[in-house]
Amino acid sequence: MDCRRCGTPLDRPGDYCLTCNTANCDGVVVEFRADRAELTMIEESTVVGRTTITTIPERDGEELETVQTRNFAGRVADEIRRKRPETVYAAGERDPLREARAQLHYEFYRVPDEEDLVGWVLDRRGERSLEVVEAAPAEKIGGTHSTLIGGRPGRTAIRTVAEHPHVKKIVPGPIDAGGTGSRTGLRAKATRADTNGNVRLLLRDGSSVQENRVVTTAMDPETGERVRSDLNEALRDAELQDA
Repeated sequence: MDCRRCGTPLDRPGDYCLTCNTANCDGVVVEFRADRAELTMIEESTVVGRTTITTIPERDGEELETVQTRNFAGRVADEIRRKRPETVYAAGERDPLREARAQLHYEFYRVPDEEDLVGWVLDRRGERSLEVVEAAPAEKIGGTHSTLIGGRPGRTAIRTVAEHPHVKKIVPGPIDAGGTGSRTGLRAKATRADTNGNVRLLLRDGSSVQENRVVTTAMDPETGERVRSDLNEALRDAELQDA
């Protein structure tokens, strides 16, 4: 593949051209499997290249498996960095996906495990883009109630939601101590989006329940549902929600 601007041959499909400083794709779709990751580079509504990164899953121990997952995700992350995309869309195996997400600083979405994953992403790329909020997570938290239930896990849940690029603000609500008891520690869940695309973050810890308002950059229920789904996936990755 050659650079679309200056014609310089690129080492790999979709690579950023260092000769003329031009991106040759604006998105990367990644499908993680146990032994490989399929990467598809896209530019607007067109597929511009594909590549596969393989690995050999470790079966001899948890520690070796963790190292293998980290190394596998690192290779995928390195390949994505070569492209310098605006957005990454990923689906498939949870552990390498979560690790790759942690290693990258691009806009990153976990998307459904569709049979035609690339087609699913391309069908939705024409939709109006959501505004990205650049503020630090701590700057997004406000309101008259400053107490959070659950101690450190509660703070982790709030921070996980605040880190999302389409979250503008989180307003902690009052604590209700009359809920149903939980034996699994703090659990967190983003509720269905309202007419403005905003959601509620429910925290449950023992018999205590706290409903926190989450203001997003979504403009309607449909786009709000996309944000809600991504928030719940992030909470599952943080082990604050049942799989």
